[in-house]
Amino acid sequence: MNVSSRFTRYLPAVAILTLAMVMSGCQQEPETDMTDDSQNTTNQTASTQTSEAMPQTQQTASSIEQQQAPLTILALGDSLTEGLGVANDDNYPAQLEARLHEQGYKNAKVINSGLSGETSTGLVNRLDWVLQTKPDVTILTIGANDAIRGIDVATVEANIRTAVKRLQDNGSEVILGGMQIYDNLGSDYVKSFAAIYPRVAKDMNVTLIPFFLEGVGGDPALNQADAIHPTKEGYTIIVDDNILPILAPKLETFKSDDVAATTVADDPEPAPKLMPTEAL
Repeated sequence: MNVSSRFTRYLPAVAILTLAMVMSGCQQEPETDMTDDSQNTTNQTASTQTSEAMPQTQQTASSIEQQQAPLTILALGDSLTEGLGVANDDNYPAQLEARLHEQGYKNAKVINSGLSGETSTGLVNRLDWVLQTKPDVTILTIGANDAIRGIDVATVEANIRTAVKRLQDNGSEVILGGMQIYDNLGSDYVKSFAAIYPRVAKDMNVTLIPFFLEGVGGDPALNQADAIHPTKEGYTIIVDDNILPILAPKLETFKSDDVAATTVADDPEPAPKLMPTEAL
């Protein structure tokens, strides 16, 4: 009876203590949940940042690839292009490629498609083959062998026009190298022949090198024993003084186009929404 009385007296205290322990146990669980939520949020944020960073990295890589796109220059012509009588590294296409690399055009490749003895008719006949190189720029120098053989000026001009058109239709920017010949064929022929190149350049909207051999032709110190084909030093002058001043602006145009294409790829504008009346 005394025990029951004491138990009854302490019962409220026991009940309060038990209730406090239960409440304390219940309050620990939310802390664990908050930690888990915080970790989940951090993981989600990191995942989002990674997914956002990946496209930017891919775009940057794509931009670099566009800026480093190969630039193909086709040197098309006869023995003056081939480099008859000089080492392979001394002809004008080889020297031009080296100079372009020095100037920062590391992606430029100059293809030597010169053929000794080539006439304008022969060049037209092999255009399908050379166009497989898909040149961005073509430096066309042809006609000297036609003049040596006394081929009719109208035929030479017609062939050059055909070659230029085929190159343009293939997407190549044409630079036409003008030629002049000695007076041994008569002044009328010499004048008519020289007039071909500026006339074609004007009519067909191509860039003209007025005289491909300017500063070299007729100089014994810059030509081989045949007095026709340049030496290594002669080709250096042709590249530095006659070709590069004409070619450089063309290459800057290509560079500007690459930059513009890269800018559009990196920051494309949203496509305009078409209204019902504007449906294509």
